[in-house]
Amino acid sequence: MRNAIFFTFLLFLCFEPTFQQLSSRTERIALLDLRSSLGLRSRDWPLKSDPCLNWNGIECLNGRVIGVNVSGFRRTRIGSQNPRFVVDALANLTLLQSFNASNFLLPGLIPDWFGSRLRSLQVLDLRSCSVLGPIPLGLGNLGNLTTLYLSNNKLNGTIPSSIGQLVQLSVLDLSHNELSGSIPLSFSSLGNLSFLDLSSNRLDGSIPPLIGSIRQLQNLNLSSNNITSSLPASLGDLEKLVDLDLSFNSLSGPLPQDLRSMSSLVRMVVGNNLLGGSLPEDLFPRLRQLQAVVLRDNGFTGAVPDVLFLTPQLRLLDISGNNFTGMLPNSSSNSNSTDGTLNISRNMFYGSLTPVLRRFNAVDLSGNYFEGIVPNSVPMTASLESNCLQNVSSQRTLEDCSSFYTSKGLSFDNFGKPNSEQPPLAEKSGKNNRKVIILASVLGGVGFIVLLVFLIFLLLLYKGGKSASTNQRGVSVGPIPPASSDSPTGLSINFASLGDAFTDKQLLQSTGGFIDENLIKLGHSGDLFRGVLDNGANVVIKKIDLRTVKKETYLVELDFFSKVSHTRLVPLLGHCLDNEHEKFLVYKYMPNGDLASSLVRKTNVDDENIQSLDWITRLKIALGAAEGLAYLHHECSPPLVHRDVQASSILLDDKFEVRLGSLSEVCAQEGDGHQNRISRLLRLPQSSEQGSSGSQTSVCSYDVYCFGKVLLELVTGKVGISATPDTQLKEFYDQTFPFISIHDKESVGKIVDPNLIVDEDFMEEVWAMAVVAKSCLNPKPSRRPQMRYILKALENPMKVVREESSGSARLRATSSRSWNAALFGSWRQSQSDLTVVPAATMSKTAGGSFKQSGTSGSQGSAQNNSGDVSSRRRHSKEIFPEPQDEQGERAEYHYQ
Repeated sequence: MRNAIFFTFLLFLCFEPTFQQLSSRTERIALLDLRSSLGLRSRDWPLKSDPCLNWNGIECLNGRVIGVNVSGFRRTRIGSQNPRFVVDALANLTLLQSFNASNFLLPGLIPDWFGSRLRSLQVLDLRSCSVLGPIPLGLGNLGNLTTLYLSNNKLNGTIPSSIGQLVQLSVLDLSHNELSGSIPLSFSSLGNLSFLDLSSNRLDGSIPPLIGSIRQLQNLNLSSNNITSSLPASLGDLEKLVDLDLSFNSLSGPLPQDLRSMSSLVRMVVGNNLLGGSLPEDLFPRLRQLQAVVLRDNGFTGAVPDVLFLTPQLRLLDISGNNFTGMLPNSSSNSNSTDGTLNISRNMFYGSLTPVLRRFNAVDLSGNYFEGIVPNSVPMTASLESNCLQNVSSQRTLEDCSSFYTSKGLSFDNFGKPNSEQPPLAEKSGKNNRKVIILASVLGGVGFIVLLVFLIFLLLLYKGGKSASTNQRGVSVGPIPPASSDSPTGLSINFASLGDAFTDKQLLQSTGGFIDENLIKLGHSGDLFRGVLDNGANVVIKKIDLRTVKKETYLVELDFFSKVSHTRLVPLLGHCLDNEHEKFLVYKYMPNGDLASSLVRKTNVDDENIQSLDWITRLKIALGAAEGLAYLHHECSPPLVHRDVQASSILLDDKFEVRLGSLSEVCAQEGDGHQNRISRLLRLPQSSEQGSSGSQTSVCSYDVYCFGKVLLELVTGKVGISATPDTQLKEFYDQTFPFISIHDKESVGKIVDPNLIVDEDFMEEVWAMAVVAKSCLNPKPSRRPQMRYILKALENPMKVVREESSGSARLRATSSRSWNAALFGSWRQSQSDLTVVPAATMSKTAGGSFKQSGTSGSQGSAQNNSGDVSSRRRHSKEIFPEPQDEQGERAEYHYQ
């Protein structure tokens, strides 16, 4: 026992320096001053505790402070009101080796005394601190500095040549600032530098010829500047270079042959410059480690060496937008990988498609002159338009293809059709054809007259219906195209109302070059990326590639935003339309993502515990979405149909307020709401009685059906219902609908989300929402409720299933009848909405349109307390008034 105690004591003595308290009174006072000037919270730096033992981010050695890390700390309320770069107390920490304040706001200038007072400093990290002004010359005196991060700030002026004195420096990151001037020649003295990032600044001049003397350099990023001249041959001396990015500059001239010495190179990006000439034949065979090559949008000419397509490690090859020509290698690579990306679009490649394409799973061959059939080795998702291929749509004209191949001295396959002319027809056949032509002309004339009379009749009927409904419309949104429109003709977009006009460079900087880490999701109308603007605002940027997306889609969306504005629609902050092939729309970032990702989520990636939205929040989300759809359906003229209502299009801000997204499919309702009347009259096939999901998506009843799936998802917690086709939901409906009955509250408990804890007070609201969802999912579109009634039902869910005076059987029966009249009966194409909902329930605006109660009032309706939601409930007769005829026909609803 004594030996064990003695051994423990020896261990304590050996490790005593690790647990030593702060021994310097001067340094303690300095830390307290720093705590005060930075406005740090007591939970991070508690006053009554020893800094070396209990303060977060403080590192000590032998009782002295050697490291201060406040990265990402939060200030006190008072400190956050006036953040400043006031760190004078650091001067008294004479042994300080590391100061990290990344992602901690320090607006102000870097003190020049850093270089004279912090001589022991080895690491200085001020990334994303809002630091401004020039880089102080004194930093060049920090002879022990090995790591210097100053990226993502507002630094300006030139890069001081004194930085070249930091001979111990291994990491230098000055990217994403406003630095100007040329790269200092003194950088050639940084012999230990392994990481150099000067991207996204305003640097000009040329790349220093002595750059090759930095032999330890592994990462070199000079992209998004205005660097001119040609590439220095000395780049080839960087034998340890792994990553080279010189894109988005003004570099000119050819690729130097000497680059072949960079045997360790993995990534080579020199796109969007003014480079030209042919590729050196002996360049790429030496670069065997290459995984990514980007030469896009330059002026390269000639053939591409076969080895570039066949490099074993290659995962990305983008040489689009050049003047390359020639044929693809007629062999495949030894690599078995099929996860690569190939983009050789907008060049002059020709010939047939070869097996080399099978190693890539993402292929863009558009804008070339390939001919022949498309082999199985080409991925199904490949972009092939604007070529000369057989049996593929959107190809070049016969004249264009023939002319190109003739200029090459080659024959064109004529899209697989015979080149010889057909023999002349016999005289008898000619006579028969003349008879057919005469007969067709007569029948065509008669048919034209009949069609003209029919169209005049429809026009008169349409105008009569339109004049009757004009007084019931609200906001005029102009000529939003219908769903069947192939082109946005007639659009008059007011760009002044569409936010800021951004540049390509701004958006590239905000997303880090649209890297995969910032990809939110791949959308059908464009890919969504998260970005951070120069002012620190978080945004979502939709990147629209017009080579893969219908060109009119973004114009229709811009036209929509220029005419429609509502708090329930996701805010459009701006756009960038400068690029010919890519367009960008910038939206406000929604911190809580969409309903699909927020309804049920894991609390930790490595943990199986899940966090589920509470009922108050779910009801709040349902109300917000209903408000947005009611605005589109009932307050816009013509009525607008969302057409993509699902959980992923319901976006949630930091307070779980709803903002409807996925607005690229919005269109005017077909027939301006009179389609059903005309269909019934003429017995057209597009009648109001369609399939369960509504095969016609450009009518408001389709939105109602999709919204019913969202409500069912909120009730059951079955994630993905709203995004699942109805063909796959039949079994789910059959198992769920029998438990939803307006006469039985208890049965709905069997389908409620098991992660949802609902007490007795809220169970009736869950029951009511399930009943509303079932009514929206009526297989007959004409018997689905209008969105205005759905909104009122969700605002007063209790009135869906019971009267306030539950003791009276007569009143309970009346409640059910009122629900049928007001909700289930709302689709009956009454000549006036007032026959269902009297004028007492709605107020008219000055323009004669109805203003619905609660349309803009649900914000803040459910801030995690029941009082807010409860306060929205009105007396039942305001929402579901008693019908004038108690013996009237009940609305039919059967779904077995």
